[in-house]
Amino acid sequence: MQCVLPSQLPAAAPVGPSPASLRHGVVAMPNLAWTPEVARETAHLYEKVKSVIPPIEWPFHAPYVKAINDLKRERNAVILAHNYQTPEIYNCVADVVGDSLQLARVASASDAEVIVQGGVHFMAETSKILSPDKTVLIPDAKAGCSLASSVTGADIRALRRQYPGVPIVAYVNTSAEVKAEVDICCTSANALKVVESLRSDRVIMVPDRFLAANVARQTRVKIIAWHGACEVHERFTPEELLRYREDDPSIKLIAHPECPPEVVEVCDFSGSTAAMIDYVKTRQPSRVLLVTECSMADNVAAENPGVNFVRPCNLCPHMKRITLPKILDSLVHMREEVVVDPALAARARRSVERMIELK
Repeated sequence: MQCVLPSQLPAAAPVGPSPASLRHGVVAMPNLAWTPEVARETAHLYEKVKSVIPPIEWPFHAPYVKAINDLKRERNAVILAHNYQTPEIYNCVADVVGDSLQLARVASASDAEVIVQGGVHFMAETSKILSPDKTVLIPDAKAGCSLASSVTGADIRALRRQYPGVPIVAYVNTSAEVKAEVDICCTSANALKVVESLRSDRVIMVPDRFLAANVARQTRVKIIAWHGACEVHERFTPEELLRYREDDPSIKLIAHPECPPEVVEVCDFSGSTAAMIDYVKTRQPSRVLLVTECSMADNVAAENPGVNFVRPCNLCPHMKRITLPKILDSLVHMREEVVVDPALAARARRSVERMIELK
């Protein structure tokens, strides 16, 4: 594989000015040379990731890390990184890390004028919904999601006609258009609580059929599921996981509830990304396999050096569209700005806030 130095990367293709760049101004692209100064100023950050980023790679990442951290202060920007972002983003430039809703809620409470979303497009939309007065940028507008793309606002309206009076719950992994049409949102952590709060004998859940099936196993409410699935989690199989257990009976298998129910069934624990991280931090298993997007294992491993992580590497191609060079480009040129129609955002905000208000 050919190694390319930061200074040898091609310049981004020119585009017209975005509304954000007109408001905030475009700055010059910083120097991206690997220098003794860069080495000194980023050494403490490399200490955090040295177990998951080889030394030979750090001279590529470090100039971007320094430039991004300098520029975000100048822009009064906050960088959000989902748990599935790569370690150099998650550990070295992010101000807030976590799941999609946690990121949006923390960002809305900050004094930052600019939010840079290290994640996929529906996450940036959620940030804009909860922070309508802030500028929200996504470093790659093509960073999508198989779940979010599997259902539309028109689909929700059709479900209303097909099942009149049945409440509809949308997983936060959906577009603003969908959030605006449903009764309430949920996360993987509170899906069961949300479903039972509706006090209905039937509830429609969109878009993840596996999350819906895993909730259905825990409640008497009849769940009517949409047909979407996460392209990362649907690839796991119980046979694959049981082979790891045969090789080492002491291994702990921890699954995300976007996995098929038969996968969750053979695991020791299932929970949201935050719950999975907490399981590792509090229990410190000697060997663990996180049944989810594999960059999360790198991030959790960096914070738990005493735990041995087995990594079946199912990557999210959409999350991996977000890179340090794209984050820097986004901050320099203030692009790509995420805009949600205010009327649509107000309707979508109601479904999110109804979930947040649940005690």
